[in-house]
Amino acid sequence: MVAVSILSIPFPEYIKKHWMTDTFFGYQFLNSSNPMMIKRCSKLPKNFPVANDMAKSTLPKESSLEKEMEKGNIFLCDYTRLDGIVANVIDGNQQYLAAPLCLLFSNPQGKLLPIAIQLKQKPEAQNPIFLPTDSKHDWLLAKLFVRNAEFNEHELNFHLLRTHLLAEVFTMATLRALPSVHPLFKSSAIGLKGLITFMRRATASLTYSSLCLPDHIKERGLENISHYYYRDDGLKLWNIIHKFVNRVVAHYYTDHDVQEDSELQTWLTEIVERGFLKNDNSGIPKSFHTVAELVKFVTMLIFTVSAQHAAVNNGQFDFGAWMPNFPSTMKTPPPAKKGQATADSILAALPDVTSTLKIITALHLLSKRSSDHYPLGYYPEELFIEAVPLQKMEQFRKDLKALKGEIEARNKNLELPYDYLNPKNVDNSVDV
Repeated sequence: MVAVSILSIPFPEYIKKHWMTDTFFGYQFLNSSNPMMIKRCSKLPKNFPVANDMAKSTLPKESSLEKEMEKGNIFLCDYTRLDGIVANVIDGNQQYLAAPLCLLFSNPQGKLLPIAIQLKQKPEAQNPIFLPTDSKHDWLLAKLFVRNAEFNEHELNFHLLRTHLLAEVFTMATLRALPSVHPLFKSSAIGLKGLITFMRRATASLTYSSLCLPDHIKERGLENISHYYYRDDGLKLWNIIHKFVNRVVAHYYTDHDVQEDSELQTWLTEIVERGFLKNDNSGIPKSFHTVAELVKFVTMLIFTVSAQHAAVNNGQFDFGAWMPNFPSTMKTPPPAKKGQATADSILAALPDVTSTLKIITALHLLSKRSSDHYPLGYYPEELFIEAVPLQKMEQFRKDLKALKGEIEARNKNLELPYDYLNPKNVDNSVDV
């Protein structure tokens, strides 16, 4: 494969050329604006009865789903949070949502390919499992409904809830509970009814481990899948942030200090109550007992509002400017039978011109670099004056600069560079 600079082929042009291919469809689960849904599948869900003969066209000869699951090569995206939600009405026209399950295979060449797609959660005759061997229009329409489900999960859950809204909780808790001299202060298409239902489900699924990248990668079984640049760059960034936080916090705290800091404990309590709604199943700590616990929590906070936001925000226009690749809504119901999709029915299902223009405008504005952009590690306010923390900040910037060089060197050899977690593109905090 010939390496092509993203500067020579604009992102939307690349996507316009490749959006219908299975390889690019699979790639986006790893490195587009939502690299958060995919997980390894070791056992098929009972409501997704994919048989071996359905998958044989994609799997190696003499292999099977069971064998590939044992090898760790089968992956699943399940959009169950969208199940039963009635879509919006736009300009008097009812819109439609699917709640798909999508099974994928990481082949020996390192390509992630879709094996099967079921568009509703309940298996039945009117809910067929679509396959790559179906007609090209049937298969493309099924993939479009998955991409629309991706749009909704991404924008409402992984972008809005898990970066913007959490950033507001972190900020308000900091302003309310920590005085400005505290060292931690210094470091730190669905309709309305459907939106409320979805956000309740998304909030209920919000866990501490899902916000801590090393834990989340392990939980989803994604330690070894190839070409997962979000994971590779994200873990390096997490470790750099963690090292910086540990150096600063350890300068001010011992375990005993952490336990005795009432302001710190109040800060955590407010985050638990306001951000996690006192959810006992979230796994978020209710109090801090050690420096290590505090360091991990502050690392999560900084990573969430900086690196994680960059990962889910900055590529929205890149992947969404060519609307069929990332449709914000669908105008026809999910197909209930095979053999009926045509080029005309696919066009009829896609968003109209007005909806498309509104969404593309919004994605462009969201992805555009802020006029007050401050890269991670560079702080406009001089809150620290002591020599030790200033030295730690300088080392933090050196570590980020080294990572920048690593990412840019790697990207020269990629057909589609992944630059969203390049430190130069990561803001200090949510800025748009």
